[in-house]
Amino acid sequence: MKVLDVGCGTGNFSIKLAKMGCEVVGIDVSKEMLKVAEEKAKKEGLNIKFYNMDVYDMKFEDNCFDGVISVTAFEFLKDPEKAIEEMFRVLKPNGYLLIGTINKDSAWGEMYLSKEFQENSVFKYANFKTVEDMKSYKKDHLVDIKECLFIPPTIEEEYISMEKERELSKEGKRGGFICALWKK
Repeated sequence: MKVLDVGCGTGNFSIKLAKMGCEVVGIDVSKEMLKVAEEKAKKEGLNIKFYNMDVYDMKFEDNCFDGVISVTAFEFLKDPEKAIEEMFRVLKPNGYLLIGTINKDSAWGEMYLSKEFQENSVFKYANFKTVEDMKSYKKDHLVDIKECLFIPPTIEEEYISMEKERELSKEGKRGGFICALWKK
């Protein structure tokens, strides 16, 4: 399976996918992050191609990837519709696009949007989305949207567990992270 990791950053998800046997290409606008990604992949003995490239103008042919993922990068895109169109362009027919992003309507979103947090953080440049926002993109191709990370950012570390996450997911609050899946 050939997978494109959009906004790959330091390569964490690219490396996970490569270890699962995928042929991975990662793109990012940050040359510094790509250097880190290349070093990490090399240290792991993985052959991942990383390119300094903008999602709005990808230098790939149409229909060339089986899957496209973008995790914790979508928040920083100024034109999400254009980005999704470009991701769909490079996706093969019947291929999947998965986007993971911080949920604006959650305790995590509130934290990232707080003045105290944004003053010294890259998140001052973020444009967070809601579940409803994500549902509005490519409606005819949307397969599903799920939420996770119900544990709030204020919880004490000793209480963090999958059991606590499951318990909080049933309380009707919004998850801190959105995962949206589309099929071309």
